Amino acid sequence: MMFGYGGHWPFWEVGLMWIGMVAFWVLIGWAIYAVVKSMSAGESAPRTAKSAREILDERLARGDIDAEEYGRLRDLLMHEGPVPAVSTDRT
Repeated sequence: MMFGYGGHWPFWEVGLMWIGMVAFWVLIGWAIYAVVKSMSAGESAPRTAKSAREILDERLARGDIDAEEYGRLRDLLMHEGPVPAVSTDRT
């Protein structure tokens, strides 16, 4: 039998091998978890980009624009035409 003849691994080498193996499987598990979570989060993630109509509605609600300006801008959005120059004279 050759089991007793040299070639014994010190305890610290075996420990390092076990730590490396555990770290490898933890990394694989984390990668799978991250992929699954990112795929499922895409369906329920809140929308961050607002449409032009939503921004216009918020500006009216805050009082940044009056009803006349709101109506003019809403009509422009519906027709998607070029935006004419707005005069700032309110007299």
